[in-house]
Amino acid sequence: MTEEQQRAALALQIQQEVIFDSMVEGLLLLDERGRVQLANRAFTSLFALTADIRGRTIMEALRLHQLADLVRSLDTQKQVLGFEMKLPGPHELWLQINAAAIFTDQARRQGTVLVFHDLTRLKQLENARQEFVANVSHELRTPLSLIKGYVETLLDGARDNPETATRFLQTIDRNADRLKLLIEDLLTISELESGRVQLNLRPIALAPIVAEVLEDFKGRAAAKSVTLVNQAPDLSVRADPDRLEQVLGNLVDNAIKYGRSHGTVTVGGRAIEGGQVEVFVQDDGPGIPFEALERVFERFYRVDKARSREQGGTGLGLAIVKHIVQCHGGRAWATSEPGHGATFYFTLPQDSGTLQPGRR
Repeated sequence: MTEEQQRAALALQIQQEVIFDSMVEGLLLLDERGRVQLANRAFTSLFALTADIRGRTIMEALRLHQLADLVRSLDTQKQVLGFEMKLPGPHELWLQINAAAIFTDQARRQGTVLVFHDLTRLKQLENARQEFVANVSHELRTPLSLIKGYVETLLDGARDNPETATRFLQTIDRNADRLKLLIEDLLTISELESGRVQLNLRPIALAPIVAEVLEDFKGRAAAKSVTLVNQAPDLSVRADPDRLEQVLGNLVDNAIKYGRSHGTVTVGGRAIEGGQVEVFVQDDGPGIPFEALERVFERFYRVDKARSREQGGTGLGLAIVKHIVQCHGGRAWATSEPGHGATFYFTLPQDSGTLQPGRR
């Protein structure tokens, strides 16, 4: 009978451990002495544990004073729900912890159960939302303040001076255009991120559409004495021509804007493995610091904030580039050596079908 009971108890324990290990949340059971009785697979993964911690206290196993204090607080609170803590370490990791003390019928502390939920992604999204709202508010406030200021000055009498009134109205017009571009870019990136954009994919000859984009920017390049060079290969990509033009336009515009005067902007490409075409836009300007290369495609990120404000733009161009390219199944990245220019790359699927020219 005793052997039968032992086998049944072992089978029940194994079954419980299998169930606990199948949980998405981390689970930690402590005995009446506060020592680890069970830690499931999700828990060991969250804390990157490699050794067995059974029989150890919280401090011995994890060295986390905040968690040890939480367990001690259950002597009086009995239950703690929604407790949040950030784990120390090189990588951001936020946890939400629900904990409860287990008591016997005689009100004696028998153990503790803690359930850990990974909040990292939610925290990152919340931080991104707050940063996005703050950036949008700032980008809207600047032109609105200028418009309001100049309008008030005109109403206070400056309108009676034709030369001053004309200059003020031109400034108002420029900032109204800036607001319009910002709103259009916000709508575009919202559509791209939500997946609502429908792409009109078809075979497009790369060289002609590059030529069309460079033709559109010829006037802006001439104002800075920048030479535009088309080195696009005789290849076809499968893409939406309007969106491809938008990607190339944003990259060429940035290359002219942030490149050096009397410099060169080159657009080229090549076929690579995996049936892809790699396209690049290169300038010979001051370049981008290495630590900024991974962030230049973030919304509103600016390498040189003062220069970016002076040059204009919404701060969303490269984010739009990244999302359009990803919608095509490609990727976008940048390389640079400070003082020797920057090169922006993106990939698109190659198409061997019947070539079609660009948008015109």
